[in-house]
Amino acid sequence: MRILLDYRPALRERTGVGEYVHQLAAALARRLSPDDRLTLVSSSWRDRLAPDLVAGASVVDLRIPVRVLNAAWHRLGAPAVERLAGEADVAHSPSPLLMPSSRAAQVVTIHDLDFLDHPERTRAEIRRDYPSLAPRHVPRADHVIAVSGHTAGEVERRLGVSRDRISVCSPGAPGWTARAEPMPDGPILFMGTLEPRKNVGLLIDAYARLRSRFPAAPKLLLAGRAAEGADAWLRKIAEAPLRGHVEHIGYVAADRRYALYCASSMVVLPSHTEGFGLPALEAMTAGVPIVVTRAGALPEVVGDAGFVVERDDAEAMTAAMHAILTDAARTAQAVERGVQRARRYSWDASAALLLDAYRQAMERRRSKAR
Repeated sequence: MRILLDYRPALRERTGVGEYVHQLAAALARRLSPDDRLTLVSSSWRDRLAPDLVAGASVVDLRIPVRVLNAAWHRLGAPAVERLAGEADVAHSPSPLLMPSSRAAQVVTIHDLDFLDHPERTRAEIRRDYPSLAPRHVPRADHVIAVSGHTAGEVERRLGVSRDRISVCSPGAPGWTARAEPMPDGPILFMGTLEPRKNVGLLIDAYARLRSRFPAAPKLLLAGRAAEGADAWLRKIAEAPLRGHVEHIGYVAADRRYALYCASSMVVLPSHTEGFGLPALEAMTAGVPIVVTRAGALPEVVGDAGFVVERDDAEAMTAAMHAILTDAARTAQAVERGVQRARRYSWDASAALLLDAYRQAMERRRSKAR
């Protein structure tokens, strides 16, 4: 099997989608037989892809600006990826928009469908292209990869893709050990891009209430790049009464995340929606208590291991954070459930499912050709 995988989301900062692409590529490479070939395809005018980035995978590093190639692929359906990266049996796009191919089976990955209902929460090409093009591209794919059961259900319901053409390949837990001791005095941590979909304003409001009632509450750290729409949040934390108590530390590289999790009292994800919620899984793996909203796949991922509050309920979020800081027994039980739950998620298991999805895509492609 010859696989072409678009690696571009992981080329620079490996946020959620980038980390998913990188780790799944590495797990996939470990499972390939000697007769299989995985090629990572990248395209950028400035950023280069290291040839040895993923052991067992080859690299095609194109010097074509991302916007130029995306415009051609998404709007014109050309050039076929085989012309740029060589012959293939599978062409896998990590987004809902197809990579054009001449003969290869086409596979797309969908993390969430929030862009259909709330394009204002997105930016750049996602805002411009996904709402109009994804409903046309996804049904044409030979197979669809969803990152959670929630997302798979949404793809079936919203885009009319039959369930037998959808495979759930969830992120895997990192290879971390759970920390030995809780850190009740450590900072409260938000991990993720500061963008409208992440609903960081809810967390800031809840934290302000927490400090007014519990002055000993630890600092709040916002770890992630500030995207379009974050200015109001950054202004608010720079002013009284939050000045000095909330810090935006920017993007945190993959090799620094474990230490940051382990030093934290808790992780809070206030999102409007999540296709999966990788920071929740990372926190559970590290033995850190979590507060999440009842949004998208977050309840599916955390189960009974997290403090789950309703979306836009700042008061409930405040109460959950206070409980973690003051109720050691309840928090310890949640942490233990989280550590156990995280063990269900494996990159190798997802890679095995992905290989099976590729075979199904190839068979569908052959059936259409006949």
